[in-house]
Amino acid sequence: MFMNVNFIAEVSSNHHRDLQRCFDFIDAAAEIGCQAVKFQLFKIDQLFAPEILSHSAEHRRRSAWELPVSFLAPLAERCRQRHVQFSCTPFYLDAVAELEPYVDFYKIASYELLWDDLIEACGRTGKPLVLSTGMASLAEIDHAVAIYRQCSNAPLTLLHCVSGYPVPMQECNLAVIEMLRDRYNCAVGWSDHSHRPEVIHRAVQHWQATTIEFHLDLDGKGDEFQAGHCWLPGQMAQVIAGLGVAESADGDGLKVAQKSEENDRLWRADPLDGLRPLRELRQQWRSK
Repeated sequence: MFMNVNFIAEVSSNHHRDLQRCFDFIDAAAEIGCQAVKFQLFKIDQLFAPEILSHSAEHRRRSAWELPVSFLAPLAERCRQRHVQFSCTPFYLDAVAELEPYVDFYKIASYELLWDDLIEACGRTGKPLVLSTGMASLAEIDHAVAIYRQCSNAPLTLLHCVSGYPVPMQECNLAVIEMLRDRYNCAVGWSDHSHRPEVIHRAVQHWQATTIEFHLDLDGKGDEFQAGHCWLPGQMAQVIAGLGVAESADGDGLKVAQKSEENDRLWRADPLDGLRPLRELRQQWRSK
């Protein structure tokens, strides 16, 4: 088992809005050696712009993935019982306050990295923040880190991330981990979408990632499992116990959008209103 590495199990949209299933995720994560379990708190009408929801049944159906706010207290308690940290990603501004009594740390997703108001809201709580950097340029990361550090002295962890689901090994570009650590002088880790044990081991053993986030499913029946980036408990238990490494995931250390994430850049939250996608893409939807 890796020492001094925090493994965060991301439940994402695999919970089926079932509280017992959520408990099962927490129990499974604790049993395989994770230090934290993370959920997502969003409301579909505060996640996507009206132009998207009015034209896309696929996006409207994601309302079935919403985590009930009433689950927060029992989930936090279950995490305490299992001696793992409870975290959650806020996707709307009021979610920050709704989560504050319960979370040990906040996580901001790559798609919301451009949203200054959300970063500031998390920072003002004084709780630690984990920030994913998928699709981002260095200038965008510089800005996000500066915004956070202007309003908070709490610990910041940056996760190198490639927002492909799944991401090819050749695009993992793990050398970015070292660059981020040197540039921002903070803890740095890897948010895994590769579903490759050797990538995670390379991130830890060679690039000294101190946090590994991964998407967990219990049984292959989660809403995100078929995409190919989610781990089952037994699979991740083996990864944590120790497997091989792969140098081909290192990349060149240049932080640029990879091919597998290019199409998603315009789907990030617009910095003016925090709604997805960026306004230039919304214009295309209005003409449909």
